[in-house]
Amino acid sequence: MGAAIIWFENVQRHDVAKVGGKNASLGEMITALSSRGIEVPTGFATTAEAYWRFIDANGLREPIVAWLQDWESGKASLAETGAAIRKAIVGGRWPIDIEKEIIAAYRELSRKLDFGDASVAVRSSATAEDLPTASFAGQQESFLNVVGEEALMDGCRRCFASLFTDRAISYRKTNGFDHMKVALSVGVQQMVRSDLGGAGVMFSIETETGFDKVVLINAAWGLGEYVVKGVVDPDEYRVFKPLLTDAALAPILQKRRGTKAGKLIYGDTGAPTRGVATSADEQASLVLSDEEILTLARWALAIEEHYGCPMDIEWAKDGGNNRIYIVQARPETVQARAAAGLLPTYHLGKKGRLLAKGLAIGNAIAAGPVCLIDRPEDIGKFVDGAILVTTTTDPDWVPVMKRASAIVTDHGGRTSHAAIVSRELGVPAIVGSGNAMEALRSGVVVTVSCAEGDEGFIYEGRAEFKAETISLADIPETRTKVMLNLADPQSASRWWRLPADGIGLARMEFVISNAIQIHPMALVHFDRLKDRQARERITALTAGYPERTDYFVDQLAQGLARLAAVAYPHPIIVRMSDFKTNEYAGLCGGAEFEPQEENPMIGFRGASRYYSPKYRDGFALECRAIKRLRETMGFRNVVVMIPFCRSVAEAEKVLAVMAENGLVRGADGLEVYVMCEIPSNVVLASAFARSFDGFSIGSNDLTQLTLGVDRDSADLAPSFNEQDEAVKWMIAKVITEARQAGAKIGLCGQAPSDHPDFAAFLVECGIDSVSVTPDSFVAVKVAVAAAEKARKTAGG
Repeated sequence: MGAAIIWFENVQRHDVAKVGGKNASLGEMITALSSRGIEVPTGFATTAEAYWRFIDANGLREPIVAWLQDWESGKASLAETGAAIRKAIVGGRWPIDIEKEIIAAYRELSRKLDFGDASVAVRSSATAEDLPTASFAGQQESFLNVVGEEALMDGCRRCFASLFTDRAISYRKTNGFDHMKVALSVGVQQMVRSDLGGAGVMFSIETETGFDKVVLINAAWGLGEYVVKGVVDPDEYRVFKPLLTDAALAPILQKRRGTKAGKLIYGDTGAPTRGVATSADEQASLVLSDEEILTLARWALAIEEHYGCPMDIEWAKDGGNNRIYIVQARPETVQARAAAGLLPTYHLGKKGRLLAKGLAIGNAIAAGPVCLIDRPEDIGKFVDGAILVTTTTDPDWVPVMKRASAIVTDHGGRTSHAAIVSRELGVPAIVGSGNAMEALRSGVVVTVSCAEGDEGFIYEGRAEFKAETISLADIPETRTKVMLNLADPQSASRWWRLPADGIGLARMEFVISNAIQIHPMALVHFDRLKDRQARERITALTAGYPERTDYFVDQLAQGLARLAAVAYPHPIIVRMSDFKTNEYAGLCGGAEFEPQEENPMIGFRGASRYYSPKYRDGFALECRAIKRLRETMGFRNVVVMIPFCRSVAEAEKVLAVMAENGLVRGADGLEVYVMCEIPSNVVLASAFARSFDGFSIGSNDLTQLTLGVDRDSADLAPSFNEQDEAVKWMIAKVITEARQAGAKIGLCGQAPSDHPDFAAFLVECGIDSVSVTPDSFVAVKVAVAAAEKARKTAGG
């Protein structure tokens, strides 16, 4: 007979048959990755042989087979079958030699940790789990803060029994695993005092889009069970992997504070753990510092590199010694199964009133009647194909989750049980809605949309939507660069698989209006702001920032970073803010800093603001964000673009102000472009080319100012034509002038998206790039390829 236990340091990942997936992974990390600074709590595992000896010593093999046969033949229910098997296992007796070996190992572990009776985590590890094609998420049980020999032996029995939870039996049946060929190993691991600190889950891939350059981290106070089970709404952090190898950089793309209303801590002798409410300070604070976020992300990168696949990792921070540990790591299974050459996309049309929102899981859309279920006992009331709406889920909910067309929970983050299972099932879900149970009513038809970015939305009624799948193999290559127009950081990574040549237009004002919401001058001059409501809102939005202006810089840099990450290493052309005065006035606190204009479209906008005393300090904040983006985060692929620059003299003033704020054209490879959207930009193109590295033709404004047509006028809409001969002359002229001057030239208007023949015209003129909306990328790419082929055939 072999040993009943193996210490983690003697286990490697090929030992799944001996100690199961979780324990094999823990041993692998201790033996292979500790030299890279990754800390894994020490411990030992019981062997699969110990499980079978326990089963046989209690004469349970044949009864288990019989109970399972009764269930499969319909003689007994799943609940009856599972309960009978678990009761038999929990009531079993340990073979004396196995019990002695486990207790001896526990005593040795206690000595190593310098405790009389060490507090340990007792975790289940099945021999068929954590495979690249099956996650077995939450199928077996774990027990935390187990103290003492008697409690340990009881916990080990309960882990054995959890191999036959109802959901585990059902899962194995569905996935074709033989119940009697799966054993269970128990991991006995040093308990990290995350009850005094925090814990969470991270993925080395973006869970919703499969974007493989991001580490996604969820974090909450206390033990990690609340994050895994979706009981709390955790913090969410994103980190950009390609720049993590440079220790001087901090490529944190996002820090979103969760509500974290409760936490799980150590209990008393009667209960190993108990839930308590978090303090106001805990709810208002981030769980991890920037340094800790980067450490975890670097560990995730190292673990992924070692295993050779994206990973799903659990971590814990000990509040006693402030050290972080990895407590589990398994292959990510959902994106690993996704079809590599296909890009499924959903397009939402006419929709009803917004009823609720939360974090989007997946990128699909579904519609159906609401079915509110608050308690597991009421699962029997669920109607097939309905939208399941509940507070939170655990593995017992899986059978009903399979029958839902969409899932909505009030609590939970991207690494919660509901999120993990919905991804595996391919069912769209919205987690952490906060109020869906109150806002929705059973029987009412709603549409659940997860196709609009990070946030998911629940709309009244059955919305119009369509789905399509893009085959990436069918997209032709072109000499002319085809780039993307992107503005929304939350939805940008949906398009990472498109073979775009970068982002040709990133609108800064979208990030300002949606993520920041505050007029920058209201932050600079907060003390003189008269609007009481604006002051209160600004105070709430900037909570946690000692300097209110840092809020603007931080949020703007993070928003743009998520766009830059999708483009990397290709360029992203960031247009500095181009609000009109009436739009600026609509920002919080903005009305006191903006003049009233009769025609804002050709008023105080673009370049003219940047050196004006009325906005210069606001522009300085924009420059600080770009500087942080390029230097602190490391996104040197960022190109700055100046909009609505009326004259060469104005260009020089803007460049001087940028230099004062640390953005010097040419320094550290910084390129500065200018929008070509005013006739003067065309007439004096060669002069503008001496001040700027490139041009981006804004065909909307250029058409407006060439034809004298207000682009917002419904009455003049028939006269607004980007293919008018005068407009085309302007475009052809500036392309020629730019090429002669050695400046880059592209176009970021809507015309190539709407008119394939316009794309052909641009190719004929010799343009370097066109930038279009993602939904028209494929059509424009095909049109450009055809135009290039025709030009080559004609000898052009």
